[in-house]
Amino acid sequence: MKICLLASGSKGNSIVVESGKTRLLIDAGLSARELRKRLDAVGVAAESLDALLITHEHGDHVRGLGPLVRQLNLPVYLQTDLAGKLSDPGKPACVREFVDGEEFVINDLTIRPFAITHDCLAPVGFTLNGEQGKVGIATDLGVVTRLVTECLRDCRALVLETNHDEELLRDGPYPWKLKQRVRGNHGHLSNHAGSDLLKDLLWSGLETVFLGHLSETNNRPELALEAVSTILGRQNISQPQVLLGKQQLPVWWAA
Repeated sequence: MKICLLASGSKGNSIVVESGKTRLLIDAGLSARELRKRLDAVGVAAESLDALLITHEHGDHVRGLGPLVRQLNLPVYLQTDLAGKLSDPGKPACVREFVDGEEFVINDLTIRPFAITHDCLAPVGFTLNGEQGKVGIATDLGVVTRLVTECLRDCRALVLETNHDEELLRDGPYPWKLKQRVRGNHGHLSNHAGSDLLKDLLWSGLETVFLGHLSETNNRPELALEAVSTILGRQNISQPQVLLGKQQLPVWWAA
């Protein structure tokens, strides 16, 4: 199993997951050129991708979607409401629609999309389950619901959001309306909210946790790590490796 955060942050997001016979790209929030450059940098040929999955419509998750799909003739999986709205999904013939809550299969991986709360149309997180274990991905969510927690249980690896430090956001340069949006139920998880979610997901089989979508303005890597380390230090169920997603450089894990 291999997981690589090609980019993670407010300026662009994309994740590669390789498990068994399947290699997937989750989101395409950089230009197609930059995505291919970063794939090359981690030894992944863009032509080897089996499919592209999209979590939601915001530009930092779909910027390179259309060009990449056209260049690679790549199947792109979109929530059915979103599929009819995106201005450039690439090629109509490449679009595969799904409904959140209903599993679908790509090669030897079973994908479960689950609804999350974010200020856009039909946002989802994903779990990817195969013979090598289960991977859970949940960023860009304003609040942790019971559904989110239940879907993410028993993962071997997790990509979770720790977007902002609450005090830095409160005292930072964002206008008040934007601060309210970020901290609201359809915004982003704080370091403490992401850590609380992790606390509920700890089990003996959890090996790696990626912290994703850190704000360059309202967070600092050491604050996100401190919040998670505090949670991990208070229990003896699991001691997963913790990796910080970065905006400028890929971060990867292989097992």
